[in-house]
Amino acid sequence: MENLIDLSLPVGPGMHGISVSATHTLEKEGWNAADWSIYSHACTHADAPIHFGASPETIDIMPLELFCGPAWIAHVDKVEPKQVLTPADLGPVADSFEPGGCLLLDTGWSRFVSDPSVYRDGLPRIGEELARWCVDKEVKLLGVEPPSVADVNNLAEVRKIHLILLRARITIVEGLCNLDRLGTRAMFMALPLKLEKGDGGPVRAVAF
Repeated sequence: MENLIDLSLPVGPGMHGISVSATHTLEKEGWNAADWSIYSHACTHADAPIHFGASPETIDIMPLELFCGPAWIAHVDKVEPKQVLTPADLGPVADSFEPGGCLLLDTGWSRFVSDPSVYRDGLPRIGEELARWCVDKEVKLLGVEPPSVADVNNLAEVRKIHLILLRARITIVEGLCNLDRLGTRAMFMALPLKLEKGDGGPVRAVAF
């Protein structure tokens, strides 16, 4: 398929919530295999409503159409650490967005993935005004580059923002990258592993 762009972070040892150990090798057993331990919200991943108790819905029973669709990409310039993002930061997308679409925020934050003190502790956040704008505009999926839509070190904030979005059944995809390679419109897909009763899970996010 032409113009298929990978928006997913690599998953490997040394990344937050990831560990890998070999169980078989080509030299000893004749094949390669490994045990992977993956935190359900590591790397590029989606949140299920049960993650913050917005509803009992788990990742395995969420309809697949909630993870894909036409996307509007807002390219947010000069994002500062811990910046609170508002509808004004969406630029022209704020006026062109159509209900039922996916909204992806290109902040360039994925460039800090190897520096947790910035990537996790200084992430730009979805402000309450923007979260409620997403609800009012009937956003189906919100995708961001940081590992969370809200301050991971502020439980009150992280619960409030997640609950506003998840109660409106807005799918949250976090840990995206390469959004700068997109224009302002694309088709987006981020299908999760079918983890039974999962509160979230890794996705392979792509756009074309």
